[in-house]
Amino acid sequence: MSTVLPPKAKRVKREELQRAREQQPLDLVPQDVPNVVVQLRASDTGNQLGGELHIPGNATAQQLDQLVNKLLGTEDDRVPYTFSLLSNPNDPDSNVIDITSDLWTTVLKPGLKTTEDVLTLVYTPQAVFRVRAVSRCSAAIAGHGNAILATQFSPASSSRMVTASGDGTARIWDCDTETPMHTLKGHKNWVLVASWSPNAKLIATGSMDNTLRLWDPKTGKPLGDAMKGHTKWITSIAWEPYHLQKDGAPRFASSSKDTTIRIWDATLRRVEVTLAGHTAAVTCVKWAGDGRIYSTSQDKTVRIWETTHGRCLHTLTAHAHWVNHMALSTDFVIRTAYHDHTRNVPDTDEGKRRKAKERFEKAATIGGEIVERLVTASDDFTMYLWEPSKGNKPVTRMMGHQKAVNHVSFSPDGRLIASASFDNSVKLWNARDGKYITTLRGHVAPVYQCAFSADSRLLVSSSKDSTLKVWDVRTGKLHTDLPGHQDEVFAVDWSPDGAKVASGGKDKAVRLWKH
Repeated sequence: MSTVLPPKAKRVKREELQRAREQQPLDLVPQDVPNVVVQLRASDTGNQLGGELHIPGNATAQQLDQLVNKLLGTEDDRVPYTFSLLSNPNDPDSNVIDITSDLWTTVLKPGLKTTEDVLTLVYTPQAVFRVRAVSRCSAAIAGHGNAILATQFSPASSSRMVTASGDGTARIWDCDTETPMHTLKGHKNWVLVASWSPNAKLIATGSMDNTLRLWDPKTGKPLGDAMKGHTKWITSIAWEPYHLQKDGAPRFASSSKDTTIRIWDATLRRVEVTLAGHTAAVTCVKWAGDGRIYSTSQDKTVRIWETTHGRCLHTLTAHAHWVNHMALSTDFVIRTAYHDHTRNVPDTDEGKRRKAKERFEKAATIGGEIVERLVTASDDFTMYLWEPSKGNKPVTRMMGHQKAVNHVSFSPDGRLIASASFDNSVKLWNARDGKYITTLRGHVAPVYQCAFSADSRLLVSSSKDSTLKVWDVRTGKLHTDLPGHQDEVFAVDWSPDGAKVASGGKDKAVRLWKH
């Protein structure tokens, strides 16, 4: 059932015809705009670039980009930048206006600033590489005997992927040859979650049979027996960020419907700490780069834990219904650790840890300090943006969805938030202040999940209407419609290197999408 738009009403057709007959006013940028004085500031360090510069008031974002590259001396190896205007330069938390086209249209014409003011422009580097939008289904691979409930690419490359299914197995797929590699058998019930460790050497799965299992992705063999501890099914798994791991002792946290979170030592395969305190099912768990653990629950709260003694540091209360999902602004770098688009992997463990730490700090640094933001999505139709390091009051409340919000994700550059909801839409929000940007409409049934491309320029969403849709984040328009599934699509993931998208759902077949 692909998306068919309803026919237009007579009145709409009549208005369109009338508009077509009339001469439309052209939105031209005047040539004689006086010069403006600008100061350029780096977004991560807050340092000023050059002094006060006199530039034309109708300068475009592209010209500003050339100017910054010239001043930084990176003309031969250009880095693309985006620009935004600080409305009050002395207060870093003041309103920020993104400059999408040019200074005249964005700033001067609406009267936000005049040519008398000094404009403080903050420049942020965009991803140096470009991900091409996937446009075709390159394979539909059968194998699972029931619906596919989760899918995740290996952090190392797009050639390996794991799926978890309702048939009690997880499977590892070779995405280059598009064939199944290993079937991970052992669970006695639906496998609800599957997660790669940041170094891609282990896979953890959690099931409806209340147990967790660890697997070796190379051989597909289980590492030991089922890990028992939880008394109800597993809802989510989060690995300890690589730069915090002790040598040879990776740990991960699992959350369960039994209201607890357990931290497991993956080598000794035993529970280290149990985090108890929630009064209803825990829906999602995340292990942040500063070492703390965040959990969301159906008791309407979000809790922050420290990992050595399992104490609850804060309880964030604001939601009026179940909290379904959450995302961290550093999710992408925590997931990929030392793997980046250059594919240069350090030789030593120490080097790997150092690179993972550098990547984390670079992604989390805003204005010279390390900030991890958190967004939570709930059945009360709203989301909240939090900055737990600054206090336990939300930064803002994000309203607009008409039904429950099922899934949220931060873009890899930490500047946007996408939320997928049961009201058939995906919404984009500014991750700095939680302001609404746009709604991506096109799905005709609830949207289950969404995933950003590694360069943050594209977004893919999966829906009950059996389609995937790729959206252009900058314009907020549909880029490509990807029909192909026979039934609801429950899970979707975009590989960290941007090459492939994988999706799975009720029709039991894994589909791989390429450019």
